[in-house]
Amino acid sequence: MSKRRIKKVAIIGSGIMGSGIACHFANIGVDVLLLDIIPRELNDAEKAKGLTLEDKAVRNRIVNDSLTTSLKSRPSPIYDQSFASRITTGNLEDDIAKVKDVDWIMEVVVERLDIKKQVFEKLEKHRTPGTLITSNTSGIPIHFMSEGRSEDFQKHFCGTHFFNPARYLKLFEIIPGPKTSQDVLDFLNNYGEKFLGKTSVIAKDTPAFIGNRIGIFGIQSLFHQVKEMDLTVEEVDKLTGPVIGRPKSATFRTVDVVGLDTLVHVANGIYENCPDDEAHELFKLPDFINTMVENKWFGSKTGQGFYKKEGSDIRTLDLNTLQYRDKKSARFATLELTKTVDKVIDRFPILVSGKDKAGEFYRKNFAAMFAYVANRIPEITDDLYKIDDAMKAGFGWEHGPFQIWDAIGVEKGIELMKAEGLEPATWVKEMLASGSKSFYTIKEGNTFFYDIPSKKQEKVPGQDAFIILDNIRKSKEVFKNSGVVIEDLGDGILNCEFQSKMNTIGGDVLAGLNKAIDLAEKDFAGLVIGNQAANFSVGANIGMIFMMAAEQEYDELNMAIKYFQDTMMRMRYSAIPTVAAPHGMALGGGCELSMHADKVVAAAETYIGLVEFGVGVIPGGGGSKEMALRAQDLFRKGDVELNILQEYFLTVAMAKVSTSAYEAFDLGILQKGKDVVVVNKDRQLATAKAHAQLMADAGYTQPVKRTDIKVLGKQALGMFMVGTDAMEDSKYISDHDKKIANKLAYVMAGGDLSEPTLVNEQYLLDLEREAFLSLCTERKTLERIQHMLKTGKPLRN
Repeated sequence: MSKRRIKKVAIIGSGIMGSGIACHFANIGVDVLLLDIIPRELNDAEKAKGLTLEDKAVRNRIVNDSLTTSLKSRPSPIYDQSFASRITTGNLEDDIAKVKDVDWIMEVVVERLDIKKQVFEKLEKHRTPGTLITSNTSGIPIHFMSEGRSEDFQKHFCGTHFFNPARYLKLFEIIPGPKTSQDVLDFLNNYGEKFLGKTSVIAKDTPAFIGNRIGIFGIQSLFHQVKEMDLTVEEVDKLTGPVIGRPKSATFRTVDVVGLDTLVHVANGIYENCPDDEAHELFKLPDFINTMVENKWFGSKTGQGFYKKEGSDIRTLDLNTLQYRDKKSARFATLELTKTVDKVIDRFPILVSGKDKAGEFYRKNFAAMFAYVANRIPEITDDLYKIDDAMKAGFGWEHGPFQIWDAIGVEKGIELMKAEGLEPATWVKEMLASGSKSFYTIKEGNTFFYDIPSKKQEKVPGQDAFIILDNIRKSKEVFKNSGVVIEDLGDGILNCEFQSKMNTIGGDVLAGLNKAIDLAEKDFAGLVIGNQAANFSVGANIGMIFMMAAEQEYDELNMAIKYFQDTMMRMRYSAIPTVAAPHGMALGGGCELSMHADKVVAAAETYIGLVEFGVGVIPGGGGSKEMALRAQDLFRKGDVELNILQEYFLTVAMAKVSTSAYEAFDLGILQKGKDVVVVNKDRQLATAKAHAQLMADAGYTQPVKRTDIKVLGKQALGMFMVGTDAMEDSKYISDHDKKIANKLAYVMAGGDLSEPTLVNEQYLLDLEREAFLSLCTERKTLERIQHMLKTGKPLRN
């Protein structure tokens, strides 16, 4: 195992990509030196102040401006704004000597070989031998860059290609140079996965590497296909979005966000540098793309691309007339057939069997993709799983091309190809002849892939650090109902996995959670509550709450809310350690559940908060109680206790949601010294299991129920009500907002007690449940819940 440590990195180039990479290294606790060129001339503000290039601040302007712009962008490149203090800025003239003190130098300058080589020449004069030095190029051959450099430089040099935005896209391509040490490649492969939270893929030094070679082929293929099939922009985005496990932005909206000019640059590079590619002509830009480039219709950066915002309306480009028109809805009978199919992977056989234009589109599209990816082996990689990994991590596909091909059936995929005049690669025919009928197989909880040289299934490397629920669910299932699956993770630890729609928490989920605690207390050592869906949980089943409230079944609703509260308290006071593993959205009830676990192991990309105000109620599953309890735990002698309580009150009343797990510490939802954050979501369940084991092995003791919660009574209630009156008078909140806020105030103050008093948790839970139920009798609350169910957006009434 390498003893190399990365304590400080130097990023050379502070543009969008460089600043984003700098922020992501800061995210994981690494000190960053961010350098760029000195500006050639002053801007107007500097001239007005009489400044010159002799002033250091002026010389550092480019990098400071770039970093500031990056930090203000949405989505943010940084987990917490305070982490920006880990970045030191400078310029390549004054500060280049500082690179001698860093462990890794990464070049992220403009995509021109001559400029990159000049930068490397300067860096080598100051670089300490043995220091990693890499280029974040998106396509320039790595072997050209290291020409003329020293042996030590070439040994420690390779390409390290992040995808933009660096925080959110998981692909980390590592491209060896001619003399790159294997130790360096192994280190970067492990570092990318373990520390940067990426999917590391070692690629070959071929044009556009793996991700962009396949991704740009897919987009270029579509560009030609839309004209051939006379498809509209809306139709393509409907067909290539969430229905097939791709981002909501699908194809054309994604191109607008990334920038058509960026895509064209990569496509031209492939066209010019891959003359022997059998799909060479597909990389030639169609006429409508050339016209858009000439008009500088690059997308979001220029205000128009395939879509254009005019006032509050978004208009769409007609690809035949190249005029913008009103948006048209896109409907296909084939897509209707998939609406009841929850798992994306199960939709593909239905899609390619469609009898309409959608079915024809998918048959043509997948046939072209299958043929192309098969022919790229061994050109761009020797291993098929790396292509799938690259597309999932770099382009946000839920399933890679070979996984989709498996879902359709390898032989069926060949049939689609032949219908389009395409032939499968020889190795695919050999695979079928060898007896392997699929590219992947699952054995004993591990994924195996077809290895072409050995002509047999080999284990995908690197799985030992992961728990993949899809692989173990059937063989390790202990219990199942319509809401959860409980799996044995081994070593005495159970996992409770939500299986409801959007992982909402209803009766079956709560019953399953109680069953998991029963089983764990009887025969196991600990319990993890985690899943590997897109989101941990979007909260309680508000559809169920709406129906009960609308039918005025208040006794049943009271029982349902109490069942939720009791389940949360059972988690808190069970005889075994409970670990919650939130990721993605963990809202409302999903947040309350996390707050009642013994420990939270959160993915860095966790957006967690108590959002019940948006549907006209207060947190009713223990969340209001918990925020009051956590506020009082911070009370210290001499503190102004009202200020602390008010801060926690506002977190709930403003329905604050963290933009990362680290921000959740600032909101009091995660707790410092207790809860932990995992950057690589793939490692989350394994880490949660390890923490559950650790607590069990250390001799876990069932907690003692709290009877020492200090509530402030009328003192706090009066302050809150004065505040809500002022907010209503200033038109910041509506009358109903004020009513909800005052209900929350009553709970968090502990009622209208005449003086500060010590109470137990059940006292606060009863107040919370009473407030929740009373709000459910309000017409405006029902309107808010109904609006959320219909639109997915909060209503302010």
